[in-house]
Amino acid sequence: METTPAPALSGFSSLATIDLGAIRYNVAELRRRAGSADLMAVVKADAYGHGLVPAARAALAGGASWLGVAQLTEALELRRAGVTAPLLTWLYVPGADLGAALAADIDVAVTGLWTLREVEAAARECGLPARIHLKVDTGLARGGAWGAEWEELMPAVAALAAEHVVQVVGIFSHFAYADAPQHPTVRAQQERFEGAIAELTRVGITPQLRHLANSAATLTNPSAHYDLVRPGIAMYGHSPVPDLGSSADFGLREAMRLTARLAHVKDAPADQGVSYGHTYRTTAETTVGLVPMGYSDGVPRNASNVGPVSIGGERFTIAGRVCMDQFVVDLGRGTSARPGDEVVLFGVGADGEPTAQDWAAATDTISYELVTRVGARVARTWIGGEA
Repeated sequence: METTPAPALSGFSSLATIDLGAIRYNVAELRRRAGSADLMAVVKADAYGHGLVPAARAALAGGASWLGVAQLTEALELRRAGVTAPLLTWLYVPGADLGAALAADIDVAVTGLWTLREVEAAARECGLPARIHLKVDTGLARGGAWGAEWEELMPAVAALAAEHVVQVVGIFSHFAYADAPQHPTVRAQQERFEGAIAELTRVGITPQLRHLANSAATLTNPSAHYDLVRPGIAMYGHSPVPDLGSSADFGLREAMRLTARLAHVKDAPADQGVSYGHTYRTTAETTVGLVPMGYSDGVPRNASNVGPVSIGGERFTIAGRVCMDQFVVDLGRGTSARPGDEVVLFGVGADGEPTAQDWAAATDTISYELVTRVGARVARTWIGGEA
């Protein structure tokens, strides 16, 4: 069968195209919504799969004044790439090279007594004051100090601050129900957060920055903006609260377009089982197309028989089980599809393409997972800015 090359995909069986202009645009929109608060662009997990360094630069160009990452290795990678913006890392284990963080002018989170002692040791060894952000657990029951540990942590921090071993730059926490802004825990966590700020004041600590709002709170809860907001998924163009509004409703543009090329197209008879276990059977004579992406590339296995794709502007659904390297689409009779044609897994909703949120709804997950799980075999390209 004659092939139809797709120039943008030439040489690649699958491709993630990241629009840095969309990231800049989204950050500018989030910065506008944040009012007087500054914005920390969260670029953890390889910028949610969009490329750590190019996405960070795009976010800064869009108006972010801070960058945030989970792990220290991510922060150090940004510094090695020449990114000099204020930068916070908040997730590490005992023995982490905090001295390297301090030497690279990276702010670190203090989430409990053991982290404070590790930060203190690094600061004394380096001879540099550690810039820290205290994390108080206000009800998520994940990272951060609460209860007796918080009570013990505050005077210990105050003593080290008086010695100029640490500089308390910020206090922060994280919502459990930010995607449900009317949930009673939201207000309760804000009250606990404000209480912790008052407690710090009483021991002589006045943080420069108070930050609590993630993407959902940035978009839906101005009372939680404080001095700094920390959007993640929204800066990549996805709604963190799809029940309340789509990306378009919030003025956001999807930044990642995930595509593949048909590897094979062939006729199939009626009542033919397709893929492993024959969980899909053709209902009439038809044509099937083979897409060379599978769960090793980030296509969820539970997208079997439900994952949406677009070929030639027409919507289809995965036929049968998603395999490690491939899946099948029932193209119907009379299709003009040929090997090499572009298959859009998810892209820009405003252009009529399936979106990561469409995939999330089909597979009972969230858009965050879909964009971050795109595998290493998928080629990446960046458009609309410095890559």
